[in-house]
Amino acid sequence: MKKCQLIANGDLPAKVHLDYLAGIGYRQIFCADGGANSASKLNIIPDYIIGDLDSVYPEVILRFINNSTIIKYRRQDDTDVEKALKYMIKLGFGEVVLSGATGDRLDHSFCNMGIVLKFFDRIKIYILHKTSVLAAFTGKIRMKTIPGETISVYGFDDKTKISSKGLKYPLKNISLPFGKKESTSNEALGSEVTLDISGGEIFVIREVENLVNNDFIFAD
Repeated sequence: MKKCQLIANGDLPAKVHLDYLAGIGYRQIFCADGGANSASKLNIIPDYIIGDLDSVYPEVILRFINNSTIIKYRRQDDTDVEKALKYMIKLGFGEVVLSGATGDRLDHSFCNMGIVLKFFDRIKIYILHKTSVLAAFTGKIRMKTIPGETISVYGFDDKTKISSKGLKYPLKNISLPFGKKESTSNEALGSEVTLDISGGEIFVIREVENLVNNDFIFAD
């Protein structure tokens, strides 16, 4: 599966994490509009800069114009992150780590988390934010864990049911409807946690350092 990174125009990601990801196969880097400003600050040359280009600084465009493919879209019916995702899907990418998806604008952060679900059937999106990684899942998944590792689980409606093995606070065919119930800061008891999800998708949030120690494999 082709993998890549996408830098959005939010909080500056840690370069050590981006370099690590590049070293394990997420080599091509896309920037969604002003995400190129972050790439410039981190001395990273993106392969693509995509968006309506209303947020990227002119001097950043000049810096990258000879080394990056710059694609401007005038349409305003999707976000710059969505524009970039649609383009990478056309290129055959099946997995992306999205950083800079959260920041000062709560609406932007909320929208980008929703995009994980919006594109769920087309591309696997992981959101990397500081010490955490978010991903969406359905069906049965198995996670290699470290005893005591924090794992948080969030659902969205009453129809989606979740069962677990290996969590300190077990989930037994229950729903976690948004705004009513959640499994925040649950804890792995041992070296493996399994989740069985039916009727929809859920969010799972794990600690990035534990994923780094496991070759960034979130779940099998």
